[in-house]
Amino acid sequence: MAKIDDVGGQRARGFAFTQGFQRRSGPAAPEDARGWLDRYQSPSEDIDPSPTVSDTVKYTTCYMCACRCGIKVHIKDGQLRFIEGNKDHPVNHGVICAKGSAGIMTQNSPAKLRKPLLRTGERGTGEFREIEWDEALTILTERLGKIRDSDPSKLAFFTGRDQSQSLTGFWAAQFGTPNFAAHGGFCSVNMAAAGMYTLGGSFWEFGEPDWDHTRYLLLFGVAEDHDSNPIKIGLSKMKARGAKIVSVNPIKTGYSAIADEWVGIRPGSDGLFVFALIHELLRADRIDAEYLVRYTNAPWLVIQDPGGADDGLFARDADGTPLAWDAVEQRAVPATAAGIRPALIGAVTLPDGRRAVPSFHLLAERYLDPQHAPEAVAERCGVPADTIRRIAAEMAHLAFQETLTIEQPWTDWAGRRHERMVGRPIAMHAMRGISAHSNGFHTCRAIHIQQDLQ
Repeated sequence: MAKIDDVGGQRARGFAFTQGFQRRSGPAAPEDARGWLDRYQSPSEDIDPSPTVSDTVKYTTCYMCACRCGIKVHIKDGQLRFIEGNKDHPVNHGVICAKGSAGIMTQNSPAKLRKPLLRTGERGTGEFREIEWDEALTILTERLGKIRDSDPSKLAFFTGRDQSQSLTGFWAAQFGTPNFAAHGGFCSVNMAAAGMYTLGGSFWEFGEPDWDHTRYLLLFGVAEDHDSNPIKIGLSKMKARGAKIVSVNPIKTGYSAIADEWVGIRPGSDGLFVFALIHELLRADRIDAEYLVRYTNAPWLVIQDPGGADDGLFARDADGTPLAWDAVEQRAVPATAAGIRPALIGAVTLPDGRRAVPSFHLLAERYLDPQHAPEAVAERCGVPADTIRRIAAEMAHLAFQETLTIEQPWTDWAGRRHERMVGRPIAMHAMRGISAHSNGFHTCRAIHIQQDLQ
């Protein structure tokens, strides 16, 4: 737009615009129009770059999702005014998402309950009145007292999210009812149990990959509402280093949208995909046998006695110590002894005549079954067999051809000192997309087994 005091033809155009403005706005003087144009073209506003937004700052954690980021809550005149991330918090390091900032809306919502509500109409009509806590506790004491006096098991006790689930079970046990549950039992316990059962720990929901050293990351069913800010920080680090991110998810949103590769899997079939990856790793003999021998129960002998009382149990000596088969000395030895050279495959005969095989033998036998081959699962999980084989090959290459070495001395469980840490730059992370299915426990176990193999 030309200014009104420009020269030549621009003066005419500016004058025409001024006349148009006068016609729309009334009989303003030309200088008034000129002032309006100047203000329009060169607006100015006095802005305080450091306004005082609070008279008090409280430090706490955000409850807008399960991430539990550290936040600083600014309060002025007793009212919540502003929420920002706490840069000193170990979880989010000051990063806060839109949901976290919107916590002010939750706190100030007119729909927020401020007192207990007592139903006054028929169930479902939504008719309630506020009561005081003393009245609420009296009502609950009377109702629960009658149940406990008659049959405590008639009480089904359920608590929602963000409450102490350990306290839920403790309270229910004291009351006398076995019928209790909490949010986690419907959300993530299958995955947590799988991790503890397989590895002794779980990455649900705050276990994290090594963001600084991982070069290949597989995400299984990871949405943006769990551990969100730390994952965003970590993914940004990985992308800056050029590491590859593969997201296995039915939908291409969030993390899948920024991943280097999106694997659009059929919902609930992640386990088939992982089984096929393990199949390929075993078939190509791309496994970390040294790690399996030193840090897992892969060499422990499992009794093979169909119909017998001990069939499928670990073979043990008279003291209860699990046994392995020393491949050099060709005899059964304590599996927990340091420095043994145990076999991972092959049937052996124990001194008492029983037949046994290493537990890894059973694992390999199961996963090498043709029903777990990429071609056998491709149609059911919706991932082409060639894609499965390629991803398995990429992981194997990084794990064994680009081994990660960190110059850091450490001592292992057997007291052996190591001058450096040697690892595989492969990481996996899984969340709600896995746990939300009835097969989540076994899917998660398969993911952990794959981690062990590499």
